Amino acid sequence: MRRRRWKRVLIGAFAGCAVLVDAGAAAAQAAASTEQVAIATPPAGSAAWVQDHSLGRALPDPATTSAGTVAAFFASLKPAELDRLLTEYPLVVGNFDGAPLDVRYRANRLAVAAERERARARAADHSLDSAERALAVSRANDCDHLLQAGRQILAFDPRGRGLVSEVFGDLARAQRVSVLVPGSDADLGHHDQASEPLRSPAGMARALLAEEQRQAPDTVSAVVAWTGYVTPSGLGPDAVTSRLADVAAPRLERLLGGLKETTAPTAPPALFCHSYGSVVCGIAAPDIPPATGADGEPAGITDVVVFGSPGMGVESAAELGGGVQVWATRNPTDWIGNVPYLEFGGLGHGADPTGGGFGAEEISSAGAAGHNGYLATGTHSLQNFASIALGRYRAVSHTLPAQS
Repeated sequence: MRRRRWKRVLIGAFAGCAVLVDAGAAAAQAAASTEQVAIATPPAGSAAWVQDHSLGRALPDPATTSAGTVAAFFASLKPAELDRLLTEYPLVVGNFDGAPLDVRYRANRLAVAAERERARARAADHSLDSAERALAVSRANDCDHLLQAGRQILAFDPRGRGLVSEVFGDLARAQRVSVLVPGSDADLGHHDQASEPLRSPAGMARALLAEEQRQAPDTVSAVVAWTGYVTPSGLGPDAVTSRLADVAAPRLERLLGGLKETTAPTAPPALFCHSYGSVVCGIAAPDIPPATGADGEPAGITDVVVFGSPGMGVESAAELGGGVQVWATRNPTDWIGNVPYLEFGGLGHGADPTGGGFGAEEISSAGAAGHNGYLATGTHSLQNFASIALGRYRAVSHTLPAQS
């Protein structure tokens, strides 16, 4: 009885704090309806792909095949074979970590275009109610934006709210690669917002890449805005448990495995984990080994930068393994600081990564405001993030300036 009572208290504490500081009382009434269905299975077309023996050999199973095996398979294909598979199974090919980058970009243009046409057909279907048709119009517009010239869509899955990952910069040639792991409300409809761009994964990725290019114009950099998992919606129950992050972490690990096969940066990709994204990174971190070079010698560890974090699911950075270096920041006006940093009965995400005893390198975010302002121009956090992404660790500022 006591355990159940404490669980109710904790739910109230988490939801209550978040609602009071960020969303208002109306969010509390809607929270129960925001629970999301995690996507753990391969994309549509995977079953037919596995059963396709037209090449006289088995095709790699999207659910189980390693990125290295995927890379070897695609390297073995003749141009005509590749074109046929790409055309018949664009969602499979476009989401296959380990497949060549240019092949994935091509496949995802086909997949996005197909989803746009499907949405347009639904929007014109008067047998559907007005709400369904309005959602279809929105989906078609979102897809249309992704089809603009020059966009590099690394992954696309139209299921549910829609998953999309986009590359900014030249990933194939990049010397430094970063992966932005977003938090709640990231999905196809919120991937790239013209209004308040720093609330969207694409906007944050653009800001990080621009700052890297400002600091090191001679370094080829790339940033992946990775919404490769179903994020919590709003401030409901999903935001205070690791249920969605538990499914997301293996997907993030597969992404990193694919980047290892298809890119050749001078250091492992850096992870920038915002809000609930830091829970995903915390679960994935113990399975990220230290990188090794071609000669088998150590070649660096993965920088994991958490900002606006509710916790990483652990009590100290030492629990995250020896393959990562954790950096953390939270600005004083970020409402996430009012959420309890604890874990009890599956609720909460553990200790505060910016706490003195956690063991992360605490960096300055001076100039940043609120929960989404960390990549705003001129902030210490944006400057520090770019310096970490570039491996310019001596340029990172760790302390806040004195207040006037």
